[in-house]
Amino acid sequence: MSALSPPSSLKDRLKNAGSLFRQLPGTFRLFWESSPRGAVVLGLLTLTAAVLPASIAWVGKLIVDGVVAGQGGGEAARHRVLELVALELGLMLVSVTVERGLALTRELLRVGLGNLLNERILQKALTLELRHFEDSDTYDKMQNARREASTRPLSLVMEAFSIIRNLVTLSTYAVMLVTLSPWSVAVLVLASIPAFIAEARMAEEGFRLHSWRAPERRKLAYLEWILTRDNHVKEVKLFGLGPMVLDRYQSLHWKFFSEEKGLSIRRMAWGLGLGALALGAFYGCYAFIAGRATLGLISVGDMVLYLSLFRGGQTAFQGILTSLGSMYEGALYMSTLFAYLDIPTGAETPRVVPALSPRKGLGNTLELRNVSFRYPGKEAWALRGVSLRLEPGEKLALVGENGAGKTTLVKLLLRMYEPTEGDIFYGGVNVKDMEPEDLRSRFGAVFQDFVRYQFNVAENIGLGHVQSIENRERIRQAAEHGGAHGVIEELPQKYDTMLGGWFDKGFELSGGQWQKLAVARAFMREAEVLILDEPTASIDAEAEHALFERFQALAANRITLVISHRFSTVRMADRIAVLHNGRVDELGNHSELMALDGRYAHLFNLQARGYQTN
Repeated sequence: MSALSPPSSLKDRLKNAGSLFRQLPGTFRLFWESSPRGAVVLGLLTLTAAVLPASIAWVGKLIVDGVVAGQGGGEAARHRVLELVALELGLMLVSVTVERGLALTRELLRVGLGNLLNERILQKALTLELRHFEDSDTYDKMQNARREASTRPLSLVMEAFSIIRNLVTLSTYAVMLVTLSPWSVAVLVLASIPAFIAEARMAEEGFRLHSWRAPERRKLAYLEWILTRDNHVKEVKLFGLGPMVLDRYQSLHWKFFSEEKGLSIRRMAWGLGLGALALGAFYGCYAFIAGRATLGLISVGDMVLYLSLFRGGQTAFQGILTSLGSMYEGALYMSTLFAYLDIPTGAETPRVVPALSPRKGLGNTLELRNVSFRYPGKEAWALRGVSLRLEPGEKLALVGENGAGKTTLVKLLLRMYEPTEGDIFYGGVNVKDMEPEDLRSRFGAVFQDFVRYQFNVAENIGLGHVQSIENRERIRQAAEHGGAHGVIEELPQKYDTMLGGWFDKGFELSGGQWQKLAVARAFMREAEVLILDEPTASIDAEAEHALFERFQALAANRITLVISHRFSTVRMADRIAVLHNGRVDELGNHSELMALDGRYAHLFNLQARGYQTN
């Protein structure tokens, strides 16, 4: 049974609840890790707060009995009552201090535990593979985990401490209640159970409602993104998309509101009905005890004590059941958090750590042997039987229609995915046996969908080799190699200019300028393999020519893999691989492929005719 599907019977509900409450040990371990000292302080304050109500109620009884018995009894009786009042005042001051201490401790623990969990969530994200980010189910798990990480785990722990507090309080009440009216303890318990059942059911319904929404919440966030981000505003204005997108946003918003309204109304109706039941039980016992006091069977102080105990006991018992319901909802959330943290990432684990040749020099041979791949959940092959061998210093271009498998091949080379069939070797070692970080540190890449970091210029380039992000000389050299130095020199603060429009004083660049920074970022590392995925898509022909002249010089001893639709770029490669339907359809240099008069020649001639004038 899915965690999101409603249990069909009480047995299923209890089974579901039992499995969810097994999340508690892991939650308490996280709580202890966040602040051992805070956990101890919280425990001591909770126990202190638990025993105070019964003590205050007992002193209140003594005050009432003292007043009744001491009427006309002189100065000694008055002093006795005043001492009891002072004692109750002291206990109340302790109670107020403890409650303030609990509030402070809760707030400090909330921040600490929230930070710890958000760090764990982000640390887990670093271990996930590309396939996880391209999978909507995994993405929903991540969003559900992040949604209430700063509040829900602490709430679960605090409800557990609340149960302990109320149990201790209730135990002290029960001891005193039994001496006055044993059956009232049973009434107290039975009158509160329906409220617990209703609260647990509403909590489960609320959790399922929010879990079901994960894809729709993502859509809501995306619609908001369209209307508020700079990279969408031009098309939103040009095509008049605003009203349509806003209408879809509002439709989802009112759908959420309607669902929340229905749940709130059901919760209120159950609360009113069951609250009336509990109130009736209280006043039934109230009438019974008042009658006994009237007949002189118990003292007035006993009556006051009983009423205080019964009302307080009822509150404590309902508090226990309410906390159990809240813990159930919290455990449901924690199950999604732990499900996210437990996502297996075994593909990242190497079997051995082989020694490769030094990073200086010619690098290593890169070879694909009969590599095939299809994406998880797909039946169609993205690559089929691809075999290629690239020697150090060789430049290979990949061409083909969109969807031919070019970018998929790059993902496999970088171990973003593992081949479904076949193997990839680097330096004679199967890349599956290499540390992914070591393998990737030997590659430099400019992706078609490169990132525009909202950092300053130096950081945008330095991120290509994080260890050298403070090395301005190396950053400057990378900028020169990537053709970005001239652009940077014209910026207001040059390498210290903040880029993008997200933060104050950000300077926006053109698409071509951003791409030059991305190319410079790739040159930050002494890569043995350069991957250029449409590296000149956003720059003009003159800049493209200058860039590839630099590539020819700088990549002389490196393997270079170029993906491009511009044949002026492609023809500069030593060899060209034409991909079609995931297979290598043709392989050779420009002259050989033109002489073959196949797919490459057809594509080249199509593009060439576009430049010809009538």
